[in-house]
Amino acid sequence: MPELPEVETTLRGIEPAIALQVISGITVRQGSLRWPVTEGLAQIVEGQRVTQVRRRAKYLIINLEHGSMLIHLGMSGSLRLVQPDAELRKHDHIEMRMGNGAILRYHDPRRFGCWLWSESDHHQLSRLGPEPLSDDFGIKRLYELSRKRKIAVKPFIMDNNTVVGVGNIYASEALFRSGIRPDRAAGDISLKLYTVLTGHIKEVLAAAIVQGGTTLRDFVNGNGEPGYFQQTLAVYGRGGKLCTGCEGVLKEIKLGQRSSVFCPRCQR
Repeated sequence: MPELPEVETTLRGIEPAIALQVISGITVRQGSLRWPVTEGLAQIVEGQRVTQVRRRAKYLIINLEHGSMLIHLGMSGSLRLVQPDAELRKHDHIEMRMGNGAILRYHDPRRFGCWLWSESDHHQLSRLGPEPLSDDFGIKRLYELSRKRKIAVKPFIMDNNTVVGVGNIYASEALFRSGIRPDRAAGDISLKLYTVLTGHIKEVLAAAIVQGGTTLRDFVNGNGEPGYFQQTLAVYGRGGKLCTGCEGVLKEIKLGQRSSVFCPRCQR
């Protein structure tokens, strides 16, 4: 699944081509996504100028002169800029054409993403926590929210009400760098350790963005290029292999129906 770094990388790839441009047309070839594509989307947005392209959590928001489009890449979606003569692929469900000739295609084999229009705020964004790379996310927030919580620390930091965008990959890597077991109770972790963890969450996400995200099956950036952060993963997807820190064997467990890999020696 594309996570925050992948979505941020996509944003940076498509923004120069569509920001401040007029939408000349949209073609919806398959409107049955996680939520149905807003009925009449093409008629609503054609002729409108894109005033801003931004990200909130794992959502992309394309602000227009009147209203905005909310886009989510779902489990397997991608947005990429293509040439006018680019062959249409299976699962290319939506195409947006700009007045400057740029063409943006939405590709989603599992159809679990969304393209939604609203003239006001999108309710999907109303209860989200702070952005992990912003000043709003800090040590104090994690520590105070965790008090008396029995939930394991990994799902705790993956909860979008705690902080947005810390998905499975990056939560695993940040916990490894912090020396914290993913199944340890969030309420049992000290302020000192949350100080370390907060720093590593920011560090891991920032590094992944610089390297273009993580190459996991379907993900490519806005230009159709893969990310490279996977080459630096220490624990995610490496269950049963040797730890890069101590050469012990990495253990794989299930937490909240998700696979979690950690080092029993390095993480306590």
